[in-house]
Amino acid sequence: MDLVQQLGILFETYFGNPPAEIVALRGDGSERRIYRLRDNHRSVIGIIGNNAAENQAFVSFSRHFFAAGLKVPEIYAENLSKGIYLEEDLGNYTLFEWMNEIRSQQGFTPEITEFYKKALTQLPHFQIRAGADIDYSLCYQHKEFGWASMVWDTHYFRHRFLDMFYKIPYDQGELETDFIALIEYLMEENRTHFLYRDFQSRNIMVKNGEPYFIDYQSGRRGALQYDVASLLYDAKADLPQPVRDELLEHYLTAAQELIPIDEQRFRDFFYGFVFIRIMQACGAYGYLGIVKKKPHFLKSVPYAMQNLELLLQKDTIIKQFPVLHNILNNLAQDKKLRTFQGA
Repeated sequence: MDLVQQLGILFETYFGNPPAEIVALRGDGSERRIYRLRDNHRSVIGIIGNNAAENQAFVSFSRHFFAAGLKVPEIYAENLSKGIYLEEDLGNYTLFEWMNEIRSQQGFTPEITEFYKKALTQLPHFQIRAGADIDYSLCYQHKEFGWASMVWDTHYFRHRFLDMFYKIPYDQGELETDFIALIEYLMEENRTHFLYRDFQSRNIMVKNGEPYFIDYQSGRRGALQYDVASLLYDAKADLPQPVRDELLEHYLTAAQELIPIDEQRFRDFFYGFVFIRIMQACGAYGYLGIVKKKPHFLKSVPYAMQNLELLLQKDTIIKQFPVLHNILNNLAQDKKLRTFQGA
């Protein structure tokens, strides 16, 4: 019996009758297989995942967040020995899709900004309140966004993006020195809260006008700034810079309702985390677009280069790392990457 049939059996065992249909859904960048199971009364999402640790993290984190009153999918039933589980169906619209539909007709509206504010109001509750007693032993990649995570991300950027798209010779040893210096700087920030890891517009669902959250299974301890950077500088979402500035202020207000925050210190570290997030994302575009042959990911590259150009105009920490700064500046000015549409 294949695992799709096993999902049907899990559905029948939990709800008392078999599904009338099981429809495969696109999983975007994930290796998991995603299905919608329906009967006459309900629609649920079924997951088949071959990474046992990832499955355990998602199911456990989901139950923890759900119990904390956060808007995540309810887990109905699981058979983790087979790598399958059923969760609440949050509909078809991600924030990215919902926003683009509005922008195509009306441009970037206040309604979009307000929805982002709703999401950022919830984020500190994941990071600080629910993150205070989540089971970090279930973090299956790294236990914290610390030295190992940041080294991995910078090397991912070098091997999966620079090696593929950067044609100007550079000294790899000098670049590594700059990577290490940037990491040493970021390691000075507090890393005791829950870091969602991939807090971006495709991992926020729109249901009944409210944000619901998915794909936090790669979470770990880390600094508050990283998730805010992930959402505000989400490449293809292409938020206007004044909106980013407004949303950063909103996040700080929301977070300070839970803990005191030194705003100047937060801002000092923020753009360092923005840069390392953009480097990680560029690595992912190269890996998923070229290696995994999912070329739609490469359409984010021009937006990432546009973000780099905007960031390099700011007086940020990255100017202290000359080789890295020069490479990022060359990337931002590369006309081919600025108009890049695929392999």
